[in-house]
Parts: sequence; C-alpha cells; structure tokens
Amino acid sequence: MLKQRIITALLLLPVALGGFFLLDGANFALFIGAVVTLGGWEWARLAGLATQPLRIAYAALVAVLLYGLYVFPHLAAKVLLAAVVWWLLATLLVLNYPRSKVAFQSLPSKVLIGLLILLPAWQGLVLLKQWPLGNYLIVAVMVLVWGADIGAYFSGRAFGKRKLAPQVSPGKSWEGVLGGLLTCLLIALAVGLSRHWGAVELALALAGTLLLVMVSVVGDLTESMFKREAGIKDSSNLLPGHGGILDRIDSLTAAIPLFAVLLWAVGWGVL
Repeated sequence: MLKQRIITALLLLPVALGGFFLLDGANFALFIGAVVTLGGWEWARLAGLATQPLRIAYAALVAVLLYGLYVFPHLAAKVLLAAVVWWLLATLLVLNYPRSKVAFQSLPSKVLIGLLILLPAWQGLVLLKQWPLGNYLIVAVMVLVWGADIGAYFSGRAFGKRKLAPQVSPGKSWEGVLGGLLTCLLIALAVGLSRHWGAVELALALAGTLLLVMVSVVGDLTESMFKREAGIKDSSNLLPGHGGILDRIDSLTAAIPLFAVLLWAVGWGVL
C-alpha cells in the first residue's frame, strides 16, 4: 500500500504543480474544472446515485455549471457567500450527527450539497489565480491546510484523548485539532514577521488562520459524515493508495472559498 501511495504521488505531483502554477486564464479554469468534475462524479456516489449513467450525468451537470460561472464571472460573490453559509450549516450538521442526518437524507438535498461544496472551491481558486500574487495565495491556503493536517496527525498520535466527533470520525481528537491549529498559527506568524507586517495585519492574519483551520476540519468531517451515511471508506479508487479526489481535497473545498472571502473582505481582490 505504501509503495502504491508513493508511486501515485510521484506521478501526480508534476501534473498538479504544472496545472496550478504554469497555467493561466481559461487553461487554469479548465484544469481545475476537470478535477472538480471528477469530484462531482465521486460525490454522485455519496449522494446515492449508484449507476454509472447517473454519476456521469451529475458530473456533466457540475461541468456545465462551472462553464456558466466562467461565462458569468459576476456570480462569483454569490457563489462564495453561499459557500460560507453552507459551511456554517455543515458545522452544525457535523456537531449534531447522527441526529442531524434527517436534514440531508433526501436525494435532492445531497445533490445540492455537492454543488455547494464543489462549485465554490473552483470559483475560489479561479479568483485567487487572478488576484495579486495569485500563485502565492494558492500556495498559502494549501500550506495552511496541509500544516493543519500534519500538525493534527502528530499531535493526535502523541496526545489525543478527547474525541472530536466520534460518531463521524472516531480517529480525530481535540488535541489533534489544537496541534494543527498551533502549527498553522506558527506558520502565519513566521510569514508575517518575515514580511514585516504591522500589528493589525498580523492580528488579521492570525484570526484568518484560526478560521481557515477550523473550517478545513469541518470540510474533512463533512465528507467523512457523508461517506459514513453511504457506507463506504473512500470516495473512489481514482488515486491508487490514496482513495479518491474528494478524499484528498475535502479540507480544501471548505478552506478555499473562505480564504477568498476573507481576502476580499480586507480589500485584496475584487469579486
């Protein structure tokens, strides 16, 4: 399994890096759109669309809606704000699971939730790419999410005792979350000091980091919740040794839209 994971990672890494940092404009939007569309194909399974024709139809719907967002960029603000509302709601669903599952058991609700997860993630990345220091911003949000995952893993293994959401993901602990949060706060502090940010900028960066880490945890737990409801371990086997696309980007789908909204709120970019 480890050998398979390493081989898959080595094959995908140059493709991912090239797509993220060498492509621009329509090519970048198309590259990210392809990844998100595959995520839509996987989500269809979580939503209960078991047959391939229905899963492909849902992926096609995702692709068509992404094209619509590209053609009508003025919808970006509405899409990202809808994502913020959704992730607030998702937090409540995760915290109250399994009692909360009555709110998302119907097929229409699962179909809609998939769109609220996938479309804003694409929209956020496309916007970040267009803003000043676009590649730097994309790296920043990814480093924070990965830093949270790595810090949570080691902190959870060393100190984890109090379960975070045992009904959703029994392996995660509050100590792990705190370890991931501390890791990211230290990263943000180091970046701020190296770039000579003022006290206000540094305070905003640390507050934003806190929010991003917490919402990334919710993104991870949300996919775990839907996988538990569907009775599956991985969203697919598209990535041998790693599971599916959604298994790798679940935290990012939550963090990216919020990151874009926070930057927009402080005047970094235009929606």
